[in-house]
Amino acid sequence: MLAQRKFEVERAEALAVSLAQLAVGSLLEEARLTPKPGLIDRRGSGAHHDMDLALMEKSAHALEVTFYRMALAGWMGRPNVALRRQIGAIGRQGEKEMMQATGGINTHRGAIWSLGLMATAAAMHQGQASATALVSSAAALARIDDTACPPVFSKGRYVCNRYHVPGAREEAQKGFPHVMKALPYLRRLKRQSLSIDARQTAQINALMAVMAELPDTCVLSRGGMDALTMMHAGAKEVLAGGGFGTEAGHQAYDRLETNMMAANVSPGGAADLLAAAIFLDSMTEE
Repeated sequence: MLAQRKFEVERAEALAVSLAQLAVGSLLEEARLTPKPGLIDRRGSGAHHDMDLALMEKSAHALEVTFYRMALAGWMGRPNVALRRQIGAIGRQGEKEMMQATGGINTHRGAIWSLGLMATAAAMHQGQASATALVSSAAALARIDDTACPPVFSKGRYVCNRYHVPGAREEAQKGFPHVMKALPYLRRLKRQSLSIDARQTAQINALMAVMAELPDTCVLSRGGMDALTMMHAGAKEVLAGGGFGTEAGHQAYDRLETNMMAANVSPGGAADLLAAAIFLDSMTEE
């Protein structure tokens, strides 16, 4: 009996380590993806003035323990109030540790929520689940109120209320619909090519799929509804032109990037969901 218990603990810990590494790797892959309109990438800081790629990488690594704790908490669990409160507490502690690492700059608050839920849900399924099953479990957990969460000001929630749009909470509660829109672009890559250029193109197109429809609160906060409408139209134009890998799509991307930099907006919400899509793609099958 003790041997069996030890075996299960070791399985849980090994999976938690693996999921945490995948989550951090997804954040790093998103951060390093180049080019991205208005976002930090290998070329520079985009529309940001207080962050750069090195800081984003530091932030991602600082969150590995947080994702490990969330995955360990989720091992073979079920969506319930106790688990929701537990991962909520872990997430708030992780946010403090992230802020300490970044000097108080909010680099990945949204990603703690989305990737934390997915890592927890993956552990609930012992690391073996379809993408649909995984996001369904994550959504069930997100729909449970965290009764231990203290009332705090959230810029994202303020923007949601001001513009009457859904935010990160609703995205998770609905089963990450924009992540699921991005996923086919990444899955198509597996069937077609493993080259670095092909992976980059697939990920940029996946980002465009999110940006084409997401009511990104980061964009709304800095540029209002006009900037969001511009982003939606520009991303749709990239995809309609055949995607970033075509001449027409690349030209449409250049126009989108020029417009977003002129508006001084950055689609941080879309970036978080791209990282979630990369994570989901890395650990689930078709």
